[in-house]
Amino acid sequence: MYGMIAPDISTNTTVRNVFILDEEQIIRAILVYPLSTGRYIPEIIRLLTALQVTTEYKVATPADWLPGDPVVVPAPQTYEELLKRVSGEEGYCCVDWYLCYTNI
Repeated sequence: MYGMIAPDISTNTTVRNVFILDEEQIIRAILVYPLSTGRYIPEIIRLLTALQVTTEYKVATPADWLPGDPVVVPAPQTYEELLKRVSGEEGYCCVDWYLCYTNI
């Protein structure tokens, strides 16, 4: 059903797939490893945690993000939000008005 058979390798052996589905059965992430390579559980847990954080807080996790690291705040949607961000009122650590980080 999820394409776990790799027909170019075998017609009855699965590749080492990891599917992360949300509560609505929507696939949120797929990791595919070759038959010869085992899965790396700490990365799977990091990915699951990142998905939970981004869903709950409506933020993004940057490359190499680990739990406890700052997250990326979405860009402002209105001019008023932009002014608040530029003034430092929101307390974010900003590289520029469109790229700000915060701790959650």
